[in-house]
Amino acid sequence: MQEETDGPQQIYDADTAQRYDTPGTGMFAPEVLAPTVERLAGLAGDGAALEFAIGTGRVAVPLAARGVPVTGIELSPPMVARLRAKADEATIPVVMGDMATTVAPGAYTLVYLVYNTISNLLTQAEQVECFRNAARHLGPGGRFVIELWVPELRKLPPGQAATVWHSEPGYLGLDTYDVLRQRVVSHHFHFDETGQARLDRSPHRYIWPAELDLMAQLAGFELEARHADWSGAEFTDESRSHVSVYRLPQQA
Repeated sequence: MQEETDGPQQIYDADTAQRYDTPGTGMFAPEVLAPTVERLAGLAGDGAALEFAIGTGRVAVPLAARGVPVTGIELSPPMVARLRAKADEATIPVVMGDMATTVAPGAYTLVYLVYNTISNLLTQAEQVECFRNAARHLGPGGRFVIELWVPELRKLPPGQAATVWHSEPGYLGLDTYDVLRQRVVSHHFHFDETGQARLDRSPHRYIWPAELDLMAQLAGFELEARHADWSGAEFTDESRSHVSVYRLPQQA
């Protein structure tokens, strides 16, 4: 049976928030952030954007700098404290709460949820509610954008429960799967120069693209586009992740 770990509010604590930002590298590398911000700015148009699980503002800060009004919803106070070192409440307002039920004031043309974060909701019902929460923030023609990885179950031979998804000097990432409950726990091993290791773990519920599309339909969305990345590469059966754009009908 898959082992359990703490929920998002415990995982994204003060220690994690302090280590989360890696300016210029990893998630914060210009080649990662620039296409993300460019695509979201285009989808927002002349309207405002709402980020679910805004975190430390990795995407929101440069998107706001592009002139897009951005509001956030976030569960972790330490993550918001890090955001506040970059942008004040007037620049990027944040409502504290979970992304499945919390409502932010204002009108939006775009809601977005990046870097696999919808999988932090550990039940199908919560994930469906996340779509419905996005829909309630949008007017006719509004868009909901999700960035999500594709489960790598094809790498699991019979009897094996884990896959290594990233390996580099000083870091090893592996996932352990519970296919019965559609759960995965990501294990992040960080090694220092002495050979000592620090382990961080986070639980997720993985979602197949087809299941994600059904969740969208239940909330009134239609799939507008799906690509393998933010730059618009074709999504194929070999793609390891996708950026999916859902849209409400133009007429309610």
